[in-house]
Amino acid sequence: MSEEKNSGVCRRSFLETSTKVAAATLVFGGFPTIVPASVFGKNAPSNRINIGAIGTGRISRIHDMPGVWQYDQAQIMAVCDVDTRRAEEGKQLVNEYYTKKNGKPFDGVKVYHDYQALLQNKDIDGVLISTPDHWHALIGMAAVRAGKDVYCQKPTSLTIAEGRALSDAVKSTGRIFQIGSQQRSSTQFRYAAELVRNGRIGTLKTVSIGLPGDPSGEEEVAMPVPTNLNYDRWLGSTPEVYYTEKRVHPQQGYDRPGWLRCEQFGAGMITGWGSHHVDCAHWAMNTEHTGPVEVWGSAEFPKKGLWDVHGPFKTEGRYANGVHMIISDSLPNGIKFEGTEGWIFVSRGDAKATSSDPVSLQAAKALDASDPKIIQSVIGPNEIHLYESKEHHGNWLECIKSRKQPIAPVEVGHRSCSTCLIHHIVMKLNRKVYWDSAKEQFVNDAEANRLLSRPQRKPYTLPG
Repeated sequence: MSEEKNSGVCRRSFLETSTKVAAATLVFGGFPTIVPASVFGKNAPSNRINIGAIGTGRISRIHDMPGVWQYDQAQIMAVCDVDTRRAEEGKQLVNEYYTKKNGKPFDGVKVYHDYQALLQNKDIDGVLISTPDHWHALIGMAAVRAGKDVYCQKPTSLTIAEGRALSDAVKSTGRIFQIGSQQRSSTQFRYAAELVRNGRIGTLKTVSIGLPGDPSGEEEVAMPVPTNLNYDRWLGSTPEVYYTEKRVHPQQGYDRPGWLRCEQFGAGMITGWGSHHVDCAHWAMNTEHTGPVEVWGSAEFPKKGLWDVHGPFKTEGRYANGVHMIISDSLPNGIKFEGTEGWIFVSRGDAKATSSDPVSLQAAKALDASDPKIIQSVIGPNEIHLYESKEHHGNWLECIKSRKQPIAPVEVGHRSCSTCLIHHIVMKLNRKVYWDSAKEQFVNDAEANRLLSRPQRKPYTLPG
């Protein structure tokens, strides 16, 4: 392996050796033999996983950084954001947490404004990527090539071509890459998938997925770029367009950012929440490494205003095994599996990611079935048992140490994201398409294949 790939391992080995030397000095050099347990314990500095947070906005502050700092085996040592104010507030948030946790002042967080500089820090073992969607693949590829393990917010990529490039890069470097599809680490989603896989509803016929919707907005005037924001870098590979606050993120506070409703930076809720639900549906369907063979449907798009992601929609797909998938904003938020002998419905219940999430048809129950006996069933020792994770960020940290694959590896995340993007392409074309999941191309459809990628603005282009 290259020096870069082994940088985290070498650093840990050095620290472990140094600790042993220090221990020998304490015991045999006449110094007191009683030393803090932290010097030799599982959370000693030599064993601790150093984390850098790239992107310190809403999802990072409420989900990703807290998801990591709750574990003693890890420490957030760096933050990075192209908005200098957000970067400083991220540093302050982490320092305050560790100050309260340790009961003494803490000021150990380094601030970066360029993720490439953060990735050059060989003391950093892993990174959180909590940026807008259009940056996920580029930063992810750079991170694994710098020898970092990665936890990346979903969706995996802005386009199918980017997702394939990212997955290939992770495979070639051997890094641990967890996609933030945290529903896999929720008991009810795993249990529902196991029930379906073990035939509790007979032969699976239909999967119905309900997603929240996004409202449209008004036209927004051009505004001066805030001095604290590197707007060119924030736009990245996407076209240059005028700055207005509702296109980017709030300059005060951390409410839901406007970029989530702009197609330039993402596909809307079809990939936003769709990546979660389609991923869990694929888990239950045993189609995690493939995708649909045909997809059709339509959607409404705003006729005016800054925000232009899809509104009301209904798209459908069929898989090689005959399962029919329906995705629509008119269905309750969650996944319904219908088989020849009953149905199972699974969701987050009345939980929302944040108070500023868009409105949706919330489900009353996290787990329901046509017959209560179905969800009271016990999965036997000789039946199918799926990968169990008690907490998504914790699973990633465990896998960094064990080098085992995490519960939501990049290839699986890429396939669920690709499926969502195929549904989005259908919304744009308003007609049926046929998909070859082995070649990752549409069948005899040049128009659709042109939508597998987007032009990229220099210098923010993927390698190759």
